[in-house]
Amino acid sequence: MSHPEQSAPEPRDLPPGQYVPRGWPVLHYGPVPKFRPKDWDFRVFGATASGEQYRWTWDEFDALPRITAVADFHCVTKFTIPDNEWEGVSGSAIVELAPPEPDVTHVMVWAEYGYSANIRMSDFLADGTMFATHRDGERISPDHGFPIRIVVPHLYAWKSVKWVRGVEYLVKDRRGFWEERGYHNVADPWREQRYSYQEDEGESPPL
Repeated sequence: MSHPEQSAPEPRDLPPGQYVPRGWPVLHYGPVPKFRPKDWDFRVFGATASGEQYRWTWDEFDALPRITAVADFHCVTKFTIPDNEWEGVSGSAIVELAPPEPDVTHVMVWAEYGYSANIRMSDFLADGTMFATHRDGERISPDHGFPIRIVVPHLYAWKSVKWVRGVEYLVKDRRGFWEERGYHNVADPWREQRYSYQEDEGESPPL
């Protein structure tokens, strides 16, 4: 009996300039922070609808409802990790638990050591955006952001901040850590928005 020939797999559709590496490279600024669960908390502050700050302990945060999403991970240094299965608390769930003022347009995601990244509210609420605790069924490692990192899969991964500790609601955009240092304010990999000099009118708050 003859068997039909199998066609070769189609080349993977990657954003411009990206490649698939072996493994998952570790890139971050500064040392890996030590996780102390008794001292750890997650806060939402800034322009909240109530004017109050919201706070969760580690046990409280880890018990929040979860979502899962399969998505690629695009680093601005040009590697892409395909088909990661992320699990965590969605950005939209945080907004439901800690409602923002109606005129909030952006969030600033804050991490250990004062690291930050600004994200448009539309990106924060997008499908797949989450505060991830697991990747491919396992807790994310300390090098990759344990206990939580935000994952914004449709943007370059410097927006997917490791070691997150809070979210600030903003009524006016403000640049985060790498955005202040010359990286693009929006960071869409499909438009190859790597650097601030590529920004169009309306994409850039003051440097």
